[in-house]
Amino acid sequence: MPGRVTRRDLLRMGFVSAAAATGASRLRADARAAAPGRLHLGLVTYNVAKDWDLDTLLRLVRVAGFEGVELRTTHAHGVEPNLTPAQRTTVRSKCADAGLTQVSLGSVCEFQSPDAAVVRRNVEECRQWVLLAKDIGAKGVKVRPNGLPKDVPEEKTLAQIGGALAECGAFAREHGVEIWMEVHGEGTKLPVNSRRIMDACAHPSVGLTWNSNDTDVSTLPGVVAERGSVREALELLRPFVRCCHITDLWGGYPYAELFALLRETGYQGFTLAEYAQPVPAVAGAAWLERYRQRWEELQPGGKP
Repeated sequence: MPGRVTRRDLLRMGFVSAAAATGASRLRADARAAAPGRLHLGLVTYNVAKDWDLDTLLRLVRVAGFEGVELRTTHAHGVEPNLTPAQRTTVRSKCADAGLTQVSLGSVCEFQSPDAAVVRRNVEECRQWVLLAKDIGAKGVKVRPNGLPKDVPEEKTLAQIGGALAECGAFAREHGVEIWMEVHGEGTKLPVNSRRIMDACAHPSVGLTWNSNDTDVSTLPGVVAERGSVREALELLRPFVRCCHITDLWGGYPYAELFALLRETGYQGFTLAEYAQPVPAVAGAAWLERYRQRWEELQPGGKP
């Protein structure tokens, strides 16, 4: 479990000194929302906002000029499949009032187990997330593979995941929702294997969430990547990319290239900030503002 962000960490990263966003941030967000053909910035509540309640989360995200959220299960905002119909209506209304897109719901449904009963339970749980997404207005349900089981042929597992995704996708399509498989897990996060899963799935309501993994820029089986480039990995997976997770914008991952390539290929969806450590709500506005500023700096020409 990641440790908490300390005040020293925040000072080092420049977040505490950043001015909290005000009405000017709202104007920036409104202007960006009106601009066609661009990337959108949102927040994955894992793990940065895990301790923020829903009202705090929506307020801080909106004021900082972010446009959407992926609400992750188990976190303090409490957006879970056990919500009553009245509670679901309240969540939908609060997000609408904040002017925020509910991009996706961050489930932990996964389908790689060699135990068929476990896979079935995950498929049924995914159905519940789809119904929640429909009720609160989220576009997608994020699921994930979480590695390759030992002593099972790789091809069998990849095909099994693809089949489960297709079943979930068929249910999701009936309810106007999509299933987005996060490029995740040891072995399964290799772009070549994620592509094999998508090919096995072959359902129009199932896509991918790009996850900004180190393996995107490594030499992969069947994909010879340029050193420090994500071009080949993105070319392999781009037909399926519906959403994009981004992490530390100050690190070594080639985000400037990623953003440029996404725009070149016509992607107009969300890039969602996912940060490993929780940030206290009191520092949340400054953290989000600084992150947004860095995200804007990395856009082609410095423009979102």
